[in-house]
Amino acid sequence: MKTSKSSLARLRLLGQRLLGNSMGTPAEVVSWMLAMQAQDLPGALYSVGLRMQRPALSKVRAALDSGEVVRSWPMRGTLHLCPAEDLGWMLSLAAPRVIASLKTRHRELEISAADVAKAAELTLVAAGVPVSREELLTVLSAGGQAVAQQRGVHLLGLLCMQGHLVQGPVRGTKQLFVASEQWITHPRELERGEALAEYVRRYFRAHGPATIKDFCWWTKLTLQDARLGLAAVRQELAVLEVEGEEYFLAPEVLELPPASARSLLLLPGFDEFLLGYADRSAALAAEHAVRIVPGNNGMFMPTIVYGGRVVGTWRKPQSTKGEVELVPFEPLSPAVQRSAELAAGRYQLFMKR
Repeated sequence: MKTSKSSLARLRLLGQRLLGNSMGTPAEVVSWMLAMQAQDLPGALYSVGLRMQRPALSKVRAALDSGEVVRSWPMRGTLHLCPAEDLGWMLSLAAPRVIASLKTRHRELEISAADVAKAAELTLVAAGVPVSREELLTVLSAGGQAVAQQRGVHLLGLLCMQGHLVQGPVRGTKQLFVASEQWITHPRELERGEALAEYVRRYFRAHGPATIKDFCWWTKLTLQDARLGLAAVRQELAVLEVEGEEYFLAPEVLELPPASARSLLLLPGFDEFLLGYADRSAALAAEHAVRIVPGNNGMFMPTIVYGGRVVGTWRKPQSTKGEVELVPFEPLSPAVQRSAELAAGRYQLFMKR
């Protein structure tokens, strides 16, 4: 089926459950999305809430405290929220490529295989109960492992990517580390071919319409692996043709009522609606990209999304009594301005619940 590029973003709003068919619990949201970028934890929690029928910060935090949802480095060397049961097979596919890409940096930090084994021994004893990053770094240092100049952080990242540790419950504003084997009690075990198929299926089901190039960017898996996974599930997916390129998505998305051209959302800076694709042009005009990532420093601003297009940025309140600051690229009409203010109110209500 042929369609226009302008329709892709609105279909993604539906596939990502930002509009239309929202979900009941945080665990359902994260399971649907499979992985949600989460180096900014408060923003990631709101990303989950935006896809819920009755969003509340306390509900999302409870999913982390219960072990249904975890945070780790399953792919791209970037923190994501993931379903606890799916983390292991994701790591088995994507983490080895990330670890290999870090070899030069690890040599600079003088991290050897023996150092990683010793770090695992030290931290797994400490992580028998939930423990903070600072506490783990203290344990590493006391055990003879230097932690300065990011060496300790890299060690902890390696231990997570190797499946020894995972970030679980939240204490105050910090997420604590726990031993994966103790925390994730019912991991799914998939053969490699099954895991590739599941990866492809889950990505296109939630992020579609998207291309195989988008999937490869998202996971950093090889094109060969992506094609193997796609071949196994291709019959389960609908296909759109846009400018001669194939976009895959869940067939049920095409059966949903079209997303409104007047829909307005305030999305966190690292939300999957923008971060989930190699090509973001369906939602973000090229001339505005510099305003989303000022200084090209890798930090994404929260976005105002109107009718599937990014039309501005916004800033969180500076205090509990402050208000959301809206920064549109162009002046908003009175009706759109009012919709944005209502969305800001929903954000503040979520943070209080």
